[in-house]
Amino acid sequence: MRHPRGTGLGAVAALTVLLLLLAGCAPSRSGRGGPVTLRFQSLAWQQESVAVNKELVAEWNAAHPDVRVEYVQGSWDSVHDQLLTSFEGGEAPDVIHDASDDLADFAYGGYLADLTGLLPARLESDIPRRSWRAAAFGDGVYGVPFLQEPRVLIANRAWLRSAGVRIPTAGRPWSWAEFRRITERLSGPGRYGVAWPLKEPVSATLNLSLSAGGRLFHRGADGKVTVRFGAGDAVVPRTVHDQVATDRSAPASTLGSGGSDTLPGFFGGRYAMVPLGFSYRQQIAQQAPKGFDWQVLPAPAGAGGLTQGVSPQTLSVAADCPHKREAAEFIGFLLRPRNMVRLALGDWMLPTGTEALKDPALHTADNGWATGTALAAHLRPAPAQSVRGYPEWKDKVATPAFQEYYSGSIGLAGLRERLERDGNLVLARYQR
Repeated sequence: MRHPRGTGLGAVAALTVLLLLLAGCAPSRSGRGGPVTLRFQSLAWQQESVAVNKELVAEWNAAHPDVRVEYVQGSWDSVHDQLLTSFEGGEAPDVIHDASDDLADFAYGGYLADLTGLLPARLESDIPRRSWRAAAFGDGVYGVPFLQEPRVLIANRAWLRSAGVRIPTAGRPWSWAEFRRITERLSGPGRYGVAWPLKEPVSATLNLSLSAGGRLFHRGADGKVTVRFGAGDAVVPRTVHDQVATDRSAPASTLGSGGSDTLPGFFGGRYAMVPLGFSYRQQIAQQAPKGFDWQVLPAPAGAGGLTQGVSPQTLSVAADCPHKREAAEFIGFLLRPRNMVRLALGDWMLPTGTEALKDPALHTADNGWATGTALAAHLRPAPAQSVRGYPEWKDKVATPAFQEYYSGSIGLAGLRERLERDGNLVLARYQR
């Protein structure tokens, strides 16, 4: 909900003066006497990705002189607070690049436009329904999901080959139990079968838990969500816990690390495998020592098969944008199949579009592209995608609970109690 504003005469007068002043100094988006101008805020940060985004903007502008797009560089590190401030100040970009797990508050708060009926029919049919669910809130759709990344195992090929372990494929993946046995087999003095970078433990655990049949969040007939930690939800956290505390096949030292922090140890022969997002392949390709032999493997599977939760990157339109139809047309241009492939290659991620996924460039064995593409049909919206209060639940309850469980401070029963008892108290406040 938007913050209430004063309605007294003094406040109205002051606001009127302020708006007049802003009108005199702010750049026009109405295109009076000239072309319509749209501001597109991109969160692309890798050199290849930034270049592709700017190229596409230039191509659009060359072909659409009456609807000019200005490229605005944003940052993943600060996007939520920056957007909230710009929404409140009436200065939000027209076309907004974000991630689906950041949209709920903006959608329910009225800051984003419902895209129903605005997008090209081709785009609507090209993206699978399961992906659209990631950006659907209530009765509307508030973003176009266009890039996604599964979590995969990046492995030292030579190490696995010398150990004689079975190499998993998307057609025949490891089970979670087999994965645990193999990491123990690969371990030895000063060497570990796997390193878990779990600085942000919640999303990684919940998304991988879908493969084991985990659900965690259960929506009742009244629409309210409760947390129930069942047998499927326990498989992944118990595997990680036992690898660290029982098998000693995973080091405790990486549990508080980010993915990039594990790469020196991986390159140095300390870890045989690291579970990472698919886009980390770019860093590995650029930073790996000459001759380092690595490969991409699918994450383990359980009762849910290879299913994983993901939070796709999205493109949205601000509710205050005066040219919503033109903004939607620009999104349609950006996400034409060939352009979606270009964006995916630039970000080292997977496109959501079915036509884009057919592109031969995404089916090559080089850098593990084919392995990732084989997982695309198994990707689902992250479990907490539409749960009101999830950010607070994650920060105040789930993150410390998982950290304490993985470090051995609490057991599985303690983890369950914290997630359910404390978690449901948090969610209840948002569902009165």
